[in-house]
Amino acid sequence: MNEAMQLSLLRERFYRRERRSVPAAREFVRTAVTDWGFGTRLDDVLLCVSELATNALLHGVPPGRGYVVRLLLREGGTGLRVEVHDSGSGDGRRPVVREPEGESGRGLLLVAAVADPRVADMASGRGTAELVYDAAAAERLRGARRWITARLRGQGVEVVDAPPEELAPALADAYLALKAAGRL
Repeated sequence: MNEAMQLSLLRERFYRRERRSVPAAREFVRTAVTDWGFGTRLDDVLLCVSELATNALLHGVPPGRGYVVRLLLREGGTGLRVEVHDSGSGDGRRPVVREPEGESGRGLLLVAAVADPRVADMASGRGTAELVYDAAAAERLRGARRWITARLRGQGVEVVDAPPEELAPALADAYLALKAAGRL
């Protein structure tokens, strides 16, 4: 892939800590997604960008600093990744719930896990010793994923685990459901 093509698959912009930056971030994303012809879930993407940019602005950007919105279009246009990076301390500590009915401070973590579709194929393998060993390895991996997911959920983390082609819509759907339920 040539350099010009690679650059067209990545767009990012820095925003200062000011209220008008959130609508500007939405417009930046709208333009990029439209230019790329990836508008099938534009409303969902814009909602996520609004929420993430607002959270970065309110909770992660110290005075005098800003945040970055980064868009990555998967080669072939099969997926879109949206990142919002604030310039806060990033110390990794989860926020503490302040008010159960408040507008902020819930500290919910949402984790996306990409399931390898080849594992399902391996798990169904039979017929030769090699296929049976592959099936056992696949089942062990599946068990480890279930154990990790259960541990994370036990810590209050929301986990979305899906194959690559289903992850983006599943993650957006989970986010919207959490938002509708008042958990974000």
